[in-house]
Amino acid sequence: MQTIIDTKSLGLLIRKERKAQKLTQEQLAGLTGVGVRFVRELEAGKESCQVGRALQVATSLGLTVTVRSRREGVP
Repeated sequence: MQTIIDTKSLGLLIRKERKAQKLTQEQLAGLTGVGVRFVRELEAGKESCQVGRALQVATSLGLTVTVRSRREGVP
């Protein structure tokens, strides 16, 4: 499991998975229903990317997003 701490790390994860699946940015945009520009900005770690759309892209790549508290595991 990879920890996402900022938009850059999310973008890198999306790019890595897209390339592993041998998809172009254009193909991923079409598969996901977002624009190519959005995919480019997401992969670049642009902070203004919309969370809902970013989750949509991650889900279309088969990635699972889990949110947990930093307090989990702390007594």
